Amino acid sequence: MAIELSNDLIKLETAAWAEIQAGALTTDTAEAVQAAITAHAEATGQSRHEVEKALKKAVRHPEPDSQGPESP
Repeated sequence: MAIELSNDLIKLETAAWAEIQAGALTTDTAEAVQAAITAHAEATGQSRHEVEKALKKAVRHPEPDSQGPESP
């Protein structure tokens, strides 16, 4: 079963990832992401671990755009 991710969850993780890359992740941002992951997992009946794993993969290692140019 595919893990469903909300746009809000992706936005939160994207903000956290930007802070991590800048070396400026705050505890407030980290706590907000973790709380949102937990709430989303509970609301959708999905594994919290699987939601977090899918979210990080989607934000940090997105699939190449199938519509874009092919790389050599």
